[in-house]
Amino acid sequence: MATGVFSSGRAKISERTLRTDRWWLQPAFTVLVLFSFIVYATFRAFENAHYFVEPLISPFYSPCLSTGCVTGSSLLGQPLGVYHIFGMMISPSLFILIFPLGFRLTCYYYRKAYYRSFWFSPPACAVAEPHSKYTGETRAPLIMQNAHRWFFYAGCVFNVILTVDAILAFRNEHNQWGHMSVGTLVLLANATFLWLYSASCHTCRHTIGGRLRNFSAHPIRYKLWTYVSILNHKHQNFAWVSLFGVALADLYVRQVSAGSITNLYFF
Repeated sequence: MATGVFSSGRAKISERTLRTDRWWLQPAFTVLVLFSFIVYATFRAFENAHYFVEPLISPFYSPCLSTGCVTGSSLLGQPLGVYHIFGMMISPSLFILIFPLGFRLTCYYYRKAYYRSFWFSPPACAVAEPHSKYTGETRAPLIMQNAHRWFFYAGCVFNVILTVDAILAFRNEHNQWGHMSVGTLVLLANATFLWLYSASCHTCRHTIGGRLRNFSAHPIRYKLWTYVSILNHKHQNFAWVSLFGVALADLYVRQVSAGSITNLYFF
Protein backbone atom coordinates (compact mmCIF):
# COMPACT_ATOMS: atom_id res chain seq x y z
CA MET A 1 0.00 0.00 0.00
CA ALA A 2 1.42 3.37 -1.02
CA THR A 3 2.19 5.86 1.71
CA GLY A 4 3.37 9.45 1.97
CA VAL A 5 3.01 11.64 -1.10
CA PHE A 6 1.94 8.61 -3.17
CA SER A 7 -0.84 7.48 -0.83
CA SER A 8 -4.33 7.11 -2.27
CA GLY A 9 -5.70 9.81 0.01
CA ARG A 10 -3.47 12.56 -1.35
CA ALA A 11 -4.21 14.80 -4.31
CA LYS A 12 -2.35 14.04 -7.53
CA ILE A 13 -1.00 17.32 -8.91
CA SER A 14 0.64 17.34 -12.33
CA GLU A 15 1.71 21.01 -12.21
CA ARG A 16 5.18 21.86 -10.96
CA THR A 17 3.65 24.37 -8.56
CA LEU A 18 0.38 26.03 -7.62
CA ARG A 19 2.12 29.26 -6.68
CA THR A 20 0.64 32.28 -8.46
CA ASP A 21 3.36 34.79 -7.55
CA ARG A 22 6.41 35.50 -9.69
CA TRP A 23 8.56 32.89 -7.93
CA TRP A 24 10.95 32.74 -10.89
CA LEU A 25 12.21 36.31 -10.41
CA GLN A 26 14.69 35.50 -7.64
CA PRO A 27 16.42 32.57 -9.42
CA ALA A 28 16.45 34.56 -12.66
CA PHE A 29 18.07 37.54 -10.94
CA THR A 30 20.63 35.25 -9.29
CA VAL A 31 21.55 33.77 -12.67
CA LEU A 32 21.92 37.25 -14.18
CA VAL A 33 24.17 38.57 -11.40
CA LEU A 34 26.38 35.49 -11.03
CA PHE A 35 26.73 35.04 -14.79
CA SER A 36 27.63 38.73 -15.19
CA PHE A 37 30.29 38.40 -12.48
CA ILE A 38 31.72 35.29 -14.15
CA VAL A 39 31.94 37.06 -17.50
CA TYR A 40 33.59 40.15 -16.00
CA ALA A 41 36.03 38.16 -13.85
CA THR A 42 37.01 35.99 -16.82
CA PHE A 43 37.57 39.05 -18.99
CA ARG A 44 39.74 40.67 -16.33
CA ALA A 45 41.72 37.52 -15.66
CA PHE A 46 42.66 37.17 -19.32
CA GLU A 47 43.07 40.88 -19.99
CA ASN A 48 46.32 40.80 -17.99
CA ALA A 49 46.57 44.58 -17.91
CA HIS A 50 45.52 47.65 -15.92
CA TYR A 51 45.67 45.95 -12.53
CA PHE A 52 48.29 48.08 -10.78
CA VAL A 53 48.92 51.77 -10.38
CA GLU A 54 50.80 53.16 -7.39
CA PRO A 55 49.67 52.57 -4.68
CA LEU A 56 46.64 50.53 -5.78
CA ILE A 57 46.44 46.90 -6.89
CA SER A 58 43.38 45.00 -8.06
CA PRO A 59 42.10 42.27 -5.70
CA PHE A 60 41.91 40.00 -8.76
CA TYR A 61 45.70 40.13 -9.11
CA SER A 62 46.88 40.31 -5.50
CA PRO A 63 49.30 38.86 -4.62
CA CYS A 64 50.97 39.09 -8.02
CA LEU A 65 53.52 36.25 -7.91
CA SER A 66 54.70 35.94 -11.51
CA THR A 67 57.85 37.43 -12.99
CA GLY A 68 55.51 38.79 -15.64
CA CYS A 69 53.82 41.08 -13.10
CA VAL A 70 54.00 44.83 -13.46
CA THR A 71 56.95 46.37 -11.62
CA GLY A 72 56.02 47.26 -8.05
CA SER A 73 52.95 45.02 -7.89
CA SER A 74 54.63 42.00 -6.29
CA LEU A 75 54.10 42.34 -2.54
CA LEU A 76 55.42 38.82 -1.79
CA GLY A 77 58.08 38.62 -4.46
CA GLN A 78 57.93 36.74 -7.76
CA PRO A 79 58.43 33.01 -7.07
CA LEU A 80 56.56 31.98 -10.24
CA GLY A 81 57.92 32.30 -13.73
CA VAL A 82 56.14 33.28 -16.91
CA TYR A 83 54.20 30.43 -18.48
CA HIS A 84 52.55 30.23 -21.86
CA ILE A 85 49.70 28.22 -23.37
CA PHE A 86 49.31 28.22 -27.16
CA GLY A 87 51.78 31.08 -27.33
CA MET A 88 49.83 33.25 -24.88
CA MET A 89 51.19 34.24 -21.50
CA ILE A 90 49.17 32.91 -18.56
CA SER A 91 47.75 35.83 -16.61
CA PRO A 92 49.18 36.16 -13.06
CA SER A 93 45.62 36.31 -11.70
CA LEU A 94 44.96 32.71 -12.79
CA PHE A 95 47.52 31.48 -10.26
CA ILE A 96 45.52 32.87 -7.34
CA LEU A 97 41.87 33.21 -8.41
CA ILE A 98 41.29 29.48 -7.87
CA PHE A 99 41.38 29.99 -4.09
CA PRO A 100 38.82 32.80 -3.62
CA LEU A 101 36.75 31.28 -6.42
CA GLY A 102 36.86 27.88 -4.73
CA PHE A 103 35.79 29.45 -1.44
CA ARG A 104 32.72 31.02 -3.02
CA LEU A 105 31.79 28.01 -5.14
CA THR A 106 31.79 25.72 -2.09
CA CYS A 107 30.16 28.27 0.23
CA TYR A 108 26.93 26.98 1.79
CA TYR A 109 24.96 30.05 0.73
CA TYR A 110 26.28 30.09 -2.84
CA ARG A 111 25.53 26.38 -3.17
CA LYS A 112 21.91 27.16 -2.40
CA ALA A 113 21.96 30.10 -4.80
CA TYR A 114 23.34 28.33 -7.85
CA TYR A 115 21.76 24.95 -7.13
CA ARG A 116 18.37 26.65 -7.30
CA SER A 117 19.10 29.13 -10.07
CA PHE A 118 21.22 27.14 -12.50
CA TRP A 119 20.19 23.56 -11.76
CA PHE A 120 16.59 24.16 -10.55
CA SER A 121 17.20 21.94 -7.54
CA PRO A 122 14.61 23.22 -6.70
CA PRO A 123 14.18 26.69 -8.25
CA ALA A 124 11.96 27.91 -5.39
CA CYS A 125 10.00 26.72 -2.38
CA ALA A 126 6.95 24.61 -3.27
CA VAL A 127 8.18 24.27 -6.88
CA ALA A 128 9.05 20.77 -8.06
CA GLU A 129 12.47 20.27 -9.58
CA PRO A 130 12.83 18.61 -13.00
CA HIS A 131 15.37 16.03 -11.79
CA SER A 132 14.17 12.50 -11.17
CA LYS A 133 17.26 11.43 -9.21
CA TYR A 134 19.07 13.02 -6.30
CA THR A 135 22.53 11.95 -5.14
CA GLY A 136 23.45 15.00 -3.10
CA GLU A 137 27.13 15.76 -2.64
CA THR A 138 28.28 12.17 -2.30
CA ARG A 139 29.65 11.74 -5.82
CA ALA A 140 31.97 13.57 -8.19
CA PRO A 141 32.04 16.41 -8.92
CA LEU A 142 29.89 17.71 -6.05
CA ILE A 143 31.82 15.72 -3.48
CA MET A 144 34.48 18.42 -3.91
CA GLN A 145 32.15 20.70 -1.94
CA ASN A 146 33.63 19.04 1.15
CA ALA A 147 36.84 20.98 0.52
CA HIS A 148 35.07 24.16 1.64
CA ARG A 149 36.91 24.43 4.96
CA TRP A 150 40.28 24.35 3.22
CA PHE A 151 39.23 27.05 0.81
CA PHE A 152 38.02 29.02 3.86
CA TYR A 153 41.49 28.88 5.40
CA ALA A 154 43.08 29.93 2.10
CA GLY A 155 40.54 32.74 1.80
CA CYS A 156 41.57 34.10 5.20
CA VAL A 157 45.17 34.28 3.99
CA PHE A 158 44.06 36.29 0.97
CA ASN A 159 42.00 38.55 3.25
CA VAL A 160 45.18 39.37 5.19
CA ILE A 161 47.00 40.20 1.96
CA LEU A 162 44.16 42.43 0.72
CA THR A 163 44.12 44.17 4.10
CA VAL A 164 47.84 44.89 3.71
CA ASP A 165 47.09 46.23 0.22
CA ALA A 166 44.53 48.60 1.75
CA ILE A 167 47.05 49.79 4.35
CA LEU A 168 49.67 50.35 1.64
CA ALA A 169 47.11 52.52 -0.16
CA PHE A 170 47.64 55.16 2.52
CA ARG A 171 50.60 56.25 0.42
CA ASN A 172 50.58 58.48 -2.63
CA GLU A 173 51.95 57.75 -6.07
CA HIS A 174 55.38 58.90 -4.89
CA ASN A 175 55.45 56.22 -2.16
CA GLN A 176 54.99 58.79 0.61
CA TRP A 177 52.94 57.77 3.66
CA GLY A 178 50.17 59.70 5.39
CA HIS A 179 47.84 60.17 2.42
CA MET A 180 44.32 58.94 1.69
CA SER A 181 42.52 58.75 -1.62
CA VAL A 182 39.27 57.39 -2.99
CA GLY A 183 41.26 54.28 -3.89
CA THR A 184 42.26 53.88 -0.25
CA LEU A 185 38.59 53.81 0.79
CA VAL A 186 37.73 51.42 -2.05
CA LEU A 187 40.38 48.89 -0.98
CA LEU A 188 39.49 49.32 2.70
CA ALA A 189 35.81 48.68 1.97
CA ASN A 190 36.68 45.63 -0.12
CA ALA A 191 38.85 44.12 2.62
CA THR A 192 36.18 44.84 5.24
CA PHE A 193 33.42 43.19 3.19
CA LEU A 194 35.58 40.13 2.57
CA TRP A 195 36.38 39.78 6.28
CA LEU A 196 32.68 40.04 7.14
CA TYR A 197 31.88 37.42 4.51
CA SER A 198 34.54 35.06 5.88
CA ALA A 199 33.72 35.72 9.54
CA SER A 200 30.02 35.03 8.96
CA CYS A 201 30.79 31.75 7.20
CA HIS A 202 29.34 28.55 8.66
CA THR A 203 32.80 26.97 8.60
CA CYS A 204 34.18 29.88 10.63
CA ARG A 205 31.43 29.42 13.21
CA HIS A 206 32.13 25.69 13.44
CA THR A 207 35.91 26.20 13.60
CA ILE A 208 35.58 28.59 16.54
CA GLY A 209 32.88 26.87 18.58
CA GLY A 210 32.25 23.48 17.05
CA ARG A 211 32.70 20.22 18.98
CA LEU A 212 32.87 21.96 22.34
CA ARG A 213 31.03 19.97 25.00
CA ASN A 214 31.43 22.58 27.69
CA PHE A 215 31.36 26.25 26.74
CA SER A 216 32.13 27.39 30.29
CA ALA A 217 35.52 25.69 30.05
CA HIS A 218 36.34 27.72 26.94
CA PRO A 219 35.10 31.27 27.69
CA ILE A 220 37.14 32.98 24.96
CA ARG A 221 36.02 30.60 22.21
CA TYR A 222 32.45 30.84 23.47
CA LYS A 223 32.53 34.65 23.30
CA LEU A 224 33.95 34.57 19.80
CA TRP A 225 31.35 31.98 18.83
CA THR A 226 28.52 34.28 19.97
CA TYR A 227 29.90 37.14 17.86
CA VAL A 228 30.34 34.92 14.79
CA SER A 229 26.82 33.51 15.32
CA ILE A 230 25.43 37.04 15.08
CA LEU A 231 27.31 37.61 11.82
CA ASN A 232 26.21 34.20 10.55
CA HIS A 233 22.60 35.43 10.37
CA LYS A 234 23.74 37.99 7.78
CA HIS A 235 25.95 35.62 5.77
CA GLN A 236 23.74 35.91 2.69
CA ASN A 237 23.97 39.71 2.77
CA PHE A 238 27.74 39.69 3.21
CA ALA A 239 28.07 37.15 0.38
CA TRP A 240 26.40 39.54 -2.08
CA VAL A 241 27.98 42.74 -0.76
CA SER A 242 31.49 41.26 -0.89
CA LEU A 243 30.88 39.94 -4.42
CA PHE A 244 29.92 43.40 -5.67
CA GLY A 245 32.69 44.94 -3.56
CA VAL A 246 35.53 42.92 -5.07
CA ALA A 247 34.26 43.53 -8.62
CA LEU A 248 33.89 47.28 -8.05
CA ALA A 249 37.33 47.47 -6.42
CA ASP A 250 38.88 45.79 -9.45
CA LEU A 251 36.92 48.06 -11.80
CA TYR A 252 38.08 51.17 -9.95
CA VAL A 253 41.75 50.13 -10.09
CA ARG A 254 41.38 49.27 -13.75
CA GLN A 255 39.91 52.66 -14.62
CA VAL A 256 42.62 54.51 -12.71
CA SER A 257 45.38 52.39 -14.22
CA ALA A 258 43.99 52.86 -17.74
CA GLY A 259 43.84 56.63 -17.22
CA SER A 260 40.07 56.79 -17.59
CA ILE A 261 39.64 58.40 -14.16
CA THR A 262 41.89 60.08 -11.61
CA ASN A 263 42.40 58.72 -8.12
CA LEU A 264 41.31 61.72 -6.06
CA TYR A 265 43.33 62.38 -2.88
CA PHE A 266 41.70 63.83 0.21
CA PHE A 267 45.05 64.72 1.77
